[in-house]
Amino acid sequence: MTSPHRTEEAEAPARAHGELLPTASARRTWAVLGEGVRRTGWNTPLALAIVLAGSAAGLVAPWVLGRMVDDISQGKGLDAVLSSALLIAASGVIGGLLVGLGGWSVSRVGETILAGLRERVMDRVLRMPAERLERVRIGDLLSRVGDDVAVVTTSIARNGPDVVVAMATVLLTAAGMTALDWRLGLAGMAALPVYVLAVRWYLPRSGPYYARERVAMGERSHAMMGALRGRDTVRAYRLEDEHEKRVSERSRAAMDITITVFRLFTRFGARLNGAECVGLTAVLVVGFWLVRGDLATVGMVTAAALYFHRLFGPMMFLVVNFNEVQSAGASLARLAGVIDLPTEREPGAVEGPAGPSVRVESVSHSYGAGAPPALDGVSLSIAPGERVALVGASGAGKTTLASLISGLRTPTSGTVRLGGIPLDELGERRVREHVFLISQETHVFAGTLVEDLRLARAAATEEEVEAALEAVDALEWVRALPEGLDTVVGEGGHALTAEQAQHLALARLVLADPDVAVLDEATAEAGSSGARRLEKAAAAATAGRTTLVVAHRLTQAQTADRVVVMEGGRIVEQGAHADLVGAGGRYADLWRNWRGSPDEEGELLAR
Repeated sequence: MTSPHRTEEAEAPARAHGELLPTASARRTWAVLGEGVRRTGWNTPLALAIVLAGSAAGLVAPWVLGRMVDDISQGKGLDAVLSSALLIAASGVIGGLLVGLGGWSVSRVGETILAGLRERVMDRVLRMPAERLERVRIGDLLSRVGDDVAVVTTSIARNGPDVVVAMATVLLTAAGMTALDWRLGLAGMAALPVYVLAVRWYLPRSGPYYARERVAMGERSHAMMGALRGRDTVRAYRLEDEHEKRVSERSRAAMDITITVFRLFTRFGARLNGAECVGLTAVLVVGFWLVRGDLATVGMVTAAALYFHRLFGPMMFLVVNFNEVQSAGASLARLAGVIDLPTEREPGAVEGPAGPSVRVESVSHSYGAGAPPALDGVSLSIAPGERVALVGASGAGKTTLASLISGLRTPTSGTVRLGGIPLDELGERRVREHVFLISQETHVFAGTLVEDLRLARAAATEEEVEAALEAVDALEWVRALPEGLDTVVGEGGHALTAEQAQHLALARLVLADPDVAVLDEATAEAGSSGARRLEKAAAAATAGRTTLVVAHRLTQAQTADRVVVMEGGRIVEQGAHADLVGAGGRYADLWRNWRGSPDEEGELLAR
């Protein structure tokens, strides 16, 4: 977790002109889908086999009806007609059961594939480096994990089974018509060139529009999120009309693309209706000449016409849902682009850190090309078990240094070492095992309070959870909740105060038991009295640990083993509190101003 006020001046250009996440090629998109299918094992071929069996059962009725026409023409009795009717009924019942079971099986496979896809996308997003995340347009990111996932979900979960059944019906019906007489089959295939021409006309025109539609939706989300996230600034500078106009323009752009796509789809539908007319006409004309030449019976032609007519329903379904399939394909390509984001580099270190010491060696860092340096040649050593407080004005580089030490960011130059080993050689996972960061933004996850705490250590017993809460002086108020540890908190649950949320974060720290703790203004959201309680809780949670505190109150610096004063991205002073006050430098000025403020317990004035 990172603090929201981290060099936001440096981040603003990146957010305003953020880059788009990559979109996968068609080949890579199919490969991602294929990977999901292979993970289902034999479930996919079994589901397809059931669907094919159900579609094959549907071929019985037209064939029997054709035979019935011949039987009646030949003057056969009622028994022949009744036996045909019973066969039709039996095939209908069996086919219905198989189609239903096949649809359920395909839906189950689709949901499995979709679940894996969602997990892979979220895994890449959650593991995205902070530097990359800050360069990405927030609207594009939200559109992918929101709109694109929803589009693919709708396509797979709602329409996927019906699409598979329709495609199987089309293939088997065409095969059945050809089996009656190859000439009737060829006649039915006369519609194929018209279908192909229609699709070849539609795809090149609609594909780019669907891709542009997804991008336009991301731009609309970006404009809306920018206005909502900065609503206080928008109101202060009376920019409501400007932002409303921007959202309106991007919404209209998305709407215009959607209308254009619908117009193309309507013209596509007209071409497909023409294909149906050509095919049915060809079957009837060829059938007429075959019957006239005694090369086929009336019943065979009737069955062929019924087979071709049977294609209308599934073909029209595929056509009607073709735009959704196209849209889902565009969304799937965008999700595959997220899946292909670079993964964490394999760590080069064989062993873990040799102790909880921290050393920062000539580290510089900036937020993007052309941005002023947030840190400039900073070097700092923290001994095992030492408590160091960072102080300085806003923009001095405190939070940036804290994020580099916690491994959230990689320095532009220089090295951060934990126990003598560079963080990039340890790897993200191992750094998280040894370094625990708490910022002023503490998220309370939806669920029971005990589940929220066990995020730090899943195997923690209830006794260990209560011990952690007691260590940070939070057990009393937790027991006073309606259901105690089983109280549902987070979204839709019991609302916790800012102080209580930070208590939970500190209790997670105790449960995680890291070597190094980084507290980035972890008591800033509580009031004066709450901050005093949280400072005591933080001291208890970090006792005996190597600790770095980004201090927003000088009482935090007063109790630290060493105070490090930052200004302009550099360390300008460091030493014990009493020594720095006596030296009469920058820290002494801060201390004098803070002690002389009307509220001595107030926050650091130089923030």
